[in-house]
Amino acid sequence: MLVKDHFKQLACPLYPAADPDPVSPHAAMPAEALICADTATRVSSVLNRDVKQFGKQHMFDANEETCWNSDQGARQWVALDFPHTVKVSQLHIQFQGGFSSRLCTLEGCRTGEELVKISELYPEDVNAMQRFEVEETALDKLKITFENSTDFFGRIVVYHLRVLGERL
Repeated sequence: MLVKDHFKQLACPLYPAADPDPVSPHAAMPAEALICADTATRVSSVLNRDVKQFGKQHMFDANEETCWNSDQGARQWVALDFPHTVKVSQLHIQFQGGFSSRLCTLEGCRTGEELVKISELYPEDVNAMQRFEVEETALDKLKITFENSTDFFGRIVVYHLRVLGERL
């Protein structure tokens, strides 16, 4: 079995792991996608309560034409409960321009503990996938709060959300 195929077998079923650096034989293990079918996901709201068209599942379906669209209101959020403890190191997010957040707060905790602030991210108001390095933190729960929407009504639109790191 090729090493590249081995990484794909270990990957989360919803997202393949990043391929290792093909140039360097000593490249570090790639960060793996941590969100999988067993990750419980909650969101603050869904536009017009239309879960079929705008629900949270669309952030993870890898379809370019679907998205999670929040309803209006301040401080929209996404909460993830991982099935096992993970060490988060990266967050990848793609907003719809005009419906992004100027400030995202990441909070996390282990099971049975209170959420604590991990990081603040400052995304751009663009359509492109944005990648953020996060201080490596072991946790079971992660909450991403969109503090400051670029939309006048406070709506957030997310096409893709990936959390990368390692499973512990």
